[in-house]
Amino acid sequence: MSPLLKSVQLAYGRTGLIVAVPRTARIIEPSHLRGLPDEAGAVAEALRHPIGAPPLKGLVQAGDRVAIVISDLTRPTPNEKLVPWLLRELDQVPRDHVVIINGTGSHRANTRDELVQMLGRDIVDSVKVENHDAFDDARLAHVGRNSYGSEVYLNRTYVEADFRIVTGFIEPHFFAGFSGGPKGIQPGIAGIRTILDFHNARMIGHPNSTWGVLEGNILQDSAVQNCLMARPHFMLNVTLNGRKEITGVFAGDVIQAHRAGCEFVRRSAMHAVDHPYDIVITTNAGYPLDQNLYQTTKGMSAAAQIVKQGGAIIAASECCDGLPAHGNYGRILQMRETPRELLDMIMDPSFSVFDQWTVQTQALFQLKAECFLYSSLDPATVRQAKFTPTADLEKTLAELLERYGPEARVAVLPYGPMTIPYVRRSARV
Repeated sequence: MSPLLKSVQLAYGRTGLIVAVPRTARIIEPSHLRGLPDEAGAVAEALRHPIGAPPLKGLVQAGDRVAIVISDLTRPTPNEKLVPWLLRELDQVPRDHVVIINGTGSHRANTRDELVQMLGRDIVDSVKVENHDAFDDARLAHVGRNSYGSEVYLNRTYVEADFRIVTGFIEPHFFAGFSGGPKGIQPGIAGIRTILDFHNARMIGHPNSTWGVLEGNILQDSAVQNCLMARPHFMLNVTLNGRKEITGVFAGDVIQAHRAGCEFVRRSAMHAVDHPYDIVITTNAGYPLDQNLYQTTKGMSAAAQIVKQGGAIIAASECCDGLPAHGNYGRILQMRETPRELLDMIMDPSFSVFDQWTVQTQALFQLKAECFLYSSLDPATVRQAKFTPTADLEKTLAELLERYGPEARVAVLPYGPMTIPYVRRSARV
């Protein structure tokens, strides 16, 4: 290797990807927190000494019908650990009184094999697991109207349960500031009309609907309002490092415990830089987050926070599940020729199609920077999605360095949206 280069390991699929970058490149990673030495013990301790709530076990009666909301396969939440540990703590409740609700939002239902992968065979064989269906009105319950004028529909099984638990993990989020907490309910188990309102162009386009912002974030506020209309009686959220190990456990009240987790993540995952960069290389944190291009826009949005106007973003994301095939993401991308035209279409109040929020975000960062994608997708599909395909990341980087000249600034986000950089003078963080 040239003495002017250094190797960087990118989170890509299940195996990772090694690339050579300039030795002067800024590598921006989350603080490498160690995984907890006793994850099960830490979760048990959090359940018995929660934040803003009494201990879990004493809250639940043996005859209660208990609903546990989990995040779906597109999230790295360690459901296979958290759910058994919850059930162990609630050993007074028969398993046939428990239902696990897979919070798919507007995503596709997960298959039995995927549920086994997510939860373990013992749980799938002994506990009822329900894929949330945002499109089936019969499986939804109306719980109220929020201050933004949205009629709020949530999963009926969840609403009618005697005791409601929401699980998840907390990381910076490109709309809501941080994931986890109320977002497990909204959009996780919301009806499609409520999801459309939640992600409408006005909500997504608000300047505070962005990474790392909670106060004044109308999207987070909407999630909180909707969640509290059928408030979870208990929350269990965790934080993760780049190896998907648990680094923190936040349990108890859905608002108080979530806020504590967000502050923990802010300290480890938000990184200030002094200037924008000509070229930013990013990922979508590897599998399962980089299963499709729809999710990959998060890693690109993270890169867009520090790329200069007219710069370039190179994303490495396997996209083994395609665009994906389900949903409207691919269809919306074909409705107009350019990102500008797509954005204008979406901003028209008469336009309302689920998945438009991802195209809106994509159009915004594509108007700022040229976007390249290294993936398993065929080049034609990548071009149809308005990205430039690359089969050789290092060659593309070399060509861009020639374009921007010897003083070009390069930054690398090996874990994509698990690290959110921002230009220090920005008032957005």
